Amino acid sequence: MPIYTGGGDDGTTSLFGGERVGKHALRMEFIGTIDELSAALGMAVAHLPDTETDPTTQPQRAPRDQASPLLGERVRVRATRLLQRIQSELFVMGADVATPHEPRAYTIPRITPAHVTALEAAIDDATAQLPPLTDFVLPGGTPAAATLHLARAVCRRTERIAVALAQKEDLSKPVLVYLNRLSDLLFTLARLANHQAGTEDVLSKDALSPE
Repeated sequence: MPIYTGGGDDGTTSLFGGERVGKHALRMEFIGTIDELSAALGMAVAHLPDTETDPTTQPQRAPRDQASPLLGERVRVRATRLLQRIQSELFVMGADVATPHEPRAYTIPRITPAHVTALEAAIDDATAQLPPLTDFVLPGGTPAAATLHLARAVCRRTERIAVALAQKEDLSKPVLVYLNRLSDLLFTLARLANHQAGTEDVLSKDALSPE
C-alpha cells in the first residue's frame, strides 16, 4: 500500500462510498480530531509507570473483586490494554463518522451503546479505588496523570466538534454519548494514576490559598 497517492493534493478527500469533500469540512475536522485524541492516548500509554521495574510506583494491592483498570501487579499491562482498546474503538468511530450513509455492498462497524456501557464499567471500577472528590482538580501530578488529563481535554474538544456536526449533518447518537463518557473515564484514570503513585491531586482551592 503506497504512503502517498496525490489524490488529496487539490484539498479534497473521500468519505467511504466515494463522496469527495474538502479537507476543511466539519466532518473531516471531526475525524482529524478523533485521530488526535487517539495519538494523545498513545502518549498516555507511553507515560504509564512500569511497576515491575520501578518500585516507587508500586500501588497498594486491591481485593481481586475490586481491581480497577490501573491496579494490580501488572499496572502498565492492564492500563495499556484498556487505553489501546479505546484507541481501536476510536478507529471504529472514525469509520462510523466517515460513512454517514450505510453502503449497499458491505457493513461498516459502528459505535454502539455497548461501547458506552463498557466505558461506564471502567469508570465505576476506577472510582471505587479513589477518595471522594471534594473540589476541582488541576491537571498534573505524575507524567501518566498529566498526559491522561491532556487526552481528556482533547476528548472534550472532539466532543464539541461532534455536537457542532450533529446540528448540521447526520451523526450517530452513540458517538456523542461515547465521547462524553470517555472524557469522564480519562479524568478518573488521571486521578487514579496519581493516587496509585502516592501523589495527591492538586485541588484548585488549595492552589489559590495564600502561602
